[in-house]
Amino acid sequence: MQALMLLICTGALLGQASSQNAGGSLEEGSPAPDTTGMPVEEEDPFFKVPVNKLAAAISNFGYDLYRVRSSSSPAANVLLSPLSVATALSALSLGAEQRTESIIHRALYYDLINNPDLHATYKELLATVTAPQKNLKSASRIVFERKMRIKSSFVAPLEKSYGTRPRILTGNPRLDSQEINNWVQAQMKGKIARSTREMPSEISILLLGVAYFKGQWVTKFDSRKTSLEDFHLDEERTVRVPMMSDPKAILRYGLDSDLNCKIAQLPLTGSTSIIFFLPQKVTQNLTLIEESLTSEFIHDIDRELKTVQAVLTIPKLKLSYEGEVTKSLQEMKLQSLFETPDFSKITGKSIKLTQVEHRAGFEWNEDGAGTTPSPGLQPARLTFPLDYHLNQPFIFVLRDTDTGALLFIGKILDPRGT
Repeated sequence: MQALMLLICTGALLGQASSQNAGGSLEEGSPAPDTTGMPVEEEDPFFKVPVNKLAAAISNFGYDLYRVRSSSSPAANVLLSPLSVATALSALSLGAEQRTESIIHRALYYDLINNPDLHATYKELLATVTAPQKNLKSASRIVFERKMRIKSSFVAPLEKSYGTRPRILTGNPRLDSQEINNWVQAQMKGKIARSTREMPSEISILLLGVAYFKGQWVTKFDSRKTSLEDFHLDEERTVRVPMMSDPKAILRYGLDSDLNCKIAQLPLTGSTSIIFFLPQKVTQNLTLIEESLTSEFIHDIDRELKTVQAVLTIPKLKLSYEGEVTKSLQEMKLQSLFETPDFSKITGKSIKLTQVEHRAGFEWNEDGAGTTPSPGLQPARLTFPLDYHLNQPFIFVLRDTDTGALLFIGKILDPRGT
């Protein structure tokens, strides 16, 4: 068990954060050892709820996908909504025979949960995280090669649990690209720009995951306080970007001494929140933070952070991503889906996964629900003012509070980049 030390000005607050890494000693208050002498840790009640347990599983897939994407683009911003990609893969598993289904389920961490109504629970999760008040639009689609005959026994459960029907290509690249663009526009209410990419030739199975989020803060920022300020790309280079500010912001805060970063959580409307990971030094590599990210770790952080008042600055952000995550998935032990899978529950023809595309849009500005903090937020007394300035590279996690689901994750090295 990894120790998470959260320090604020009033003193040191010690908490335990579970992660996939073993280590640490048994401390007072830990579960008693069993007859073998090994500590027995009870499952957190939060994860005993089926929809929360499923959310944790696919979120861990999301953190894996993020790590692969980030390591392949160490000098670039990363923006992902892993939920939309996980949804496409989970839906595809409905058409997979046991061997191929097991490969997909392991990648999604389904092998670690006991849920006989897996796809019905996924339907419940999607309904929760895409409720209108969440401000999240997320959709997935499975596209098949032209002239393929699809079994109705695959289409019916796909539509029932995931609310989508498969699309068969016409073979005309222009028409097919136009149709997919029209679908994306309809699902995202025009919030994501039309793609100029041509439909690739020789598609067998194409998975498409799209998502858009525009956050509404619980307490809005005063736009008159937004100004151009320095963002430190590294020790030597700075750029000027619009920075929102609040001299008396109410947020939840902690200092993780192991990761050498300051953590802050800002609430959004619709039972969502953003957790920021800000290294204490601008030159610090973000890899250590990235390697620690799991559903359980984030859940423990959420429980340990303390409400404080701080001088806050945060860049206005509008990011978009369009591209393939095919190679990333191949590196996540899913290579066989692209080579010799068994999708005989879909069709009698031999087919394989060809391409996985992801389109995402994410933004926040000064908009919020109110001008005063929620009455339930009582900040801790501080002996000196606390500053939290997102003016250097940072990582953010957008999380659904109700289920713990990872909705978006980003690495911001330069707020100007799209």
